[in-house]
Amino acid sequence: MFVCNVKLGSSWIKKLGVTMVVLILVIVFIVVGYRFYDSTSRVRVNDEVDTSQVEVNVGNYTDILKDSHENIDKYVGKEIKFTGFVYRLYDFEECQFVLAREMIISSDNQAVVVGFLCECDNADNFEDGAWVEAEGIIEKGFYHGDIPVIKVTNMKETSAPEDEYVYPPSDSYVSGEA
Repeated sequence: MFVCNVKLGSSWIKKLGVTMVVLILVIVFIVVGYRFYDSTSRVRVNDEVDTSQVEVNVGNYTDILKDSHENIDKYVGKEIKFTGFVYRLYDFEECQFVLAREMIISSDNQAVVVGFLCECDNADNFEDGAWVEAEGIIEKGFYHGDIPVIKVTNMKETSAPEDEYVYPPSDSYVSGEA
């Protein structure tokens, strides 16, 4: 049988404790650094992916609306499909309308109408306020400046969605869909 006596002094224990703390911190920094690097590389990959259809839902509606206005050329030629209500202004042509949603802008539920300008040959078949699901192609158009315009290829009346409202664009939105 082998017996070993080790005398542990307080300075040796302090050195061991400091070494353990430093080792743990190094491991934490490595893990955090890897996750940060991995997440930023995924964002770059998503930005390079070219999908032909823009996915629009309640959660990203205003993010895509804002990004498409700021980066029109990135969206031109993309297919888009989403639901909204028909909204017209006095200076629209007969074939034009906004496929709109109401965006909540304050804590007391005040809202403004936001949406995509659409052009459709049979737009007059749909009354103002009618909920529709529209599919189309994004093109560069002009309405008081360059804006994305949806050339509608298919549109059908639908019922109002469960959540009719959308919320302001997120500051953390990363475009990767167009």
